[in-house]
Amino acid sequence: MDDLSITSGLTNRLWRVALWGSVIAILIAPLVAMQFTGEVHWTPFDFGVAAILLGTTALAIEFALRNLGRPTWCVAAVLGILAVLVMVWAELAVGVFGTPFAGT
Repeated sequence: MDDLSITSGLTNRLWRVALWGSVIAILIAPLVAMQFTGEVHWTPFDFGVAAILLGTTALAIEFALRNLGRPTWCVAAVLGILAVLVMVWAELAVGVFGTPFAGT
C-alpha cells in the first residue's frame, strides 16, 4: 500500500476512532433520550441487539478497510455493509420485509 491509501498511519487511527465513536454515540443516544422523554422505550435486550448489530457492522467495515486495497472497493464495501445494516435494523424495528422477526 502507498502513503495515499485510506488505511495508512494517522488516517487509519482517525477512521477507527470515528467508526467506534459513532457506534458508541448511536448506543448512547437512546439512553439519553430515555431520560428526557417517555417516547423512547429501549430494554436491555434492545441495547444488546443494537450493540451486536453496530459492533458487527463496525468490525466488517474495519475488515474491509484493512484488506481491500483500492479506495473504490473500500467505498463500495462500506456502502454495502451499511445497506445491510439499514435493512436489518428496519426489519427489526418495523417489519419492512415481513419476516418472523418483524417488529421485535
